[in-house]
Amino acid sequence: MTTTTAQSVFIRDNDTFVATGLSRGPWDDRAQHGGAPAALLAHVAAQAAGPEFFLARLTFELSRPIPIAALNVVAEPSRGRSARRVHLTLEHDGAPVGRAIALLLREQTVAVPDAREMRLEPGPTACTERFATPGMPSGEYFHHETMDIRVAHGSTHAPGSAAAWFRLRYPLIDGVETTPTMRAAAASDFGNGLSWILPFDEYLFTNTDLTMYLHRAPVGEWIGLDAETIAQPNGVGLSTSTLYDSQGRIGMAHQNLLIRAR
Repeated sequence: MTTTTAQSVFIRDNDTFVATGLSRGPWDDRAQHGGAPAALLAHVAAQAAGPEFFLARLTFELSRPIPIAALNVVAEPSRGRSARRVHLTLEHDGAPVGRAIALLLREQTVAVPDAREMRLEPGPTACTERFATPGMPSGEYFHHETMDIRVAHGSTHAPGSAAAWFRLRYPLIDGVETTPTMRAAAASDFGNGLSWILPFDEYLFTNTDLTMYLHRAPVGEWIGLDAETIAQPNGVGLSTSTLYDSQGRIGMAHQNLLIRAR
């Protein structure tokens, strides 16, 4: 893939979101990386629930590859006073290609015990190693062109747990501010690629779903992931990531993995 000429991951055309090559995933050149539609769904859910609510959970079922094409999102919000759930259907040519449910909560001030803030260190400006999983393609891909990824500890050159900072280089949707919550959703789908334990050129380890939990709204451009992957001989795996921003821990992300030999 050559260097992109796109200026955003999605271009909005009325009620349609047209995916560009900046959404491309590593498993199929015709399909999106899961982080791109996850961030899009986080945006639509927030718009449907209203500005007084923050996204506490997003569960996204990736039942089939999400095409790099024009997509519509159907949002059905509840009207709770303290908690609102938004059912989301991602459609291409009128057919569902993914479904999600978002839980958004209204914040209120409460007194809680003081606790030591957990942080991901070193911070992004002190990290120099780049994301470079052996065998993973480079060029116009979400993981390579769209994301600025800086490894905090561990290494993507070798299998095992690792942590990294993620920052979107491009707007997610043209003409729309990319919020920190959208950035968190985009980064949360990287756990299996960050903490890979099987070689990319020999195995597929695609996630069939993504669940992101946030216990507070994130801040800033950088989202940190500290990820671990478990693989089983029955062809099933699980990636678990702790999520951070510059101020400390913000939540968790989980991915079920479907593992197959190429």
